[in-house]
Amino acid sequence: MSGIQCLTQDSIWFDKPRYDEAERRFYEGMNGITHPPQPLQEREASAILQDIAKARQNIQKSLAGSRSKSKRTSASSTAGGDQTDLVSRMKSLEMENQSLHKSVNDLRTMMSKLESRLTVLEKAKPAAGASSAPASTPAAKAVVVQAPKKVEVKEEEEDDDDDMDLFGSDDEDADAEAERLKEERIAAYSAKKSKKPVLIAKSSILLDVKPWDDETDMAKMEECVRSIQTDGLLWGASKLVPVGYGIKKLQISCVVEDDKVGTDFLEEEITQFEDYVQSVDVAAFNKI
Repeated sequence: MSGIQCLTQDSIWFDKPRYDEAERRFYEGMNGITHPPQPLQEREASAILQDIAKARQNIQKSLAGSRSKSKRTSASSTAGGDQTDLVSRMKSLEMENQSLHKSVNDLRTMMSKLESRLTVLEKAKPAAGASSAPASTPAAKAVVVQAPKKVEVKEEEEDDDDDMDLFGSDDEDADAEAERLKEERIAAYSAKKSKKPVLIAKSSILLDVKPWDDETDMAKMEECVRSIQTDGLLWGASKLVPVGYGIKKLQISCVVEDDKVGTDFLEEEITQFEDYVQSVDVAAFNKI
């Protein structure tokens, strides 16, 4: 900041001594006190102070003018910048408007083409239906007309056979041959059907075999259970499951055919080993 600007912003009252001196003389004159005229130095000092005050006022006026000019120039520059922005925006909007018009025109042409194709297809469908209908009707008529001819021919052949067969021996031979062929075909069909594998229903059963106490020989008990063998029974894996107080039960799985082996049969057969087995329970039963 320059010295002139400091002076303009400084709030110093340079004329205060003059006002103080004038006030002092006023009150002295009212009280009847007279003083000799001021010396030359004081007058010169007061003149210098007046000149400084005038210079300060002129500086303030010049600074105020320069500030107003800078504000005007900045306002004009901002207005010019706003005008350029508006022009650029107007140009971009015009370009977007042109592109939209072009896309709308393209859509209109596509719609017109689709409408023309639809009209052509709609006109072609009735023509195809009309051409197919007459083609189908003659075939139906031909079938209807030909059927009575076949019936008439068969009736004529039967009449001829009746006329030629005097004693009926040929008919009996034909009937016997037909019966024989029929029986042969039935026998071949039944043999072929019997050769097909029949679906056998099977089930997977999990049994819990409980001993009398903890002193029972579990290995011997399992051996006795597996000694049960019959058609449709297949023993699987087994394990010992603790029950409590040192007692363990035998859990054994098996696969059975439903038509040959049931759960009642297994329970009866296993409980026969009374020395080892206390009871038998079915833990799981699943169809295969």
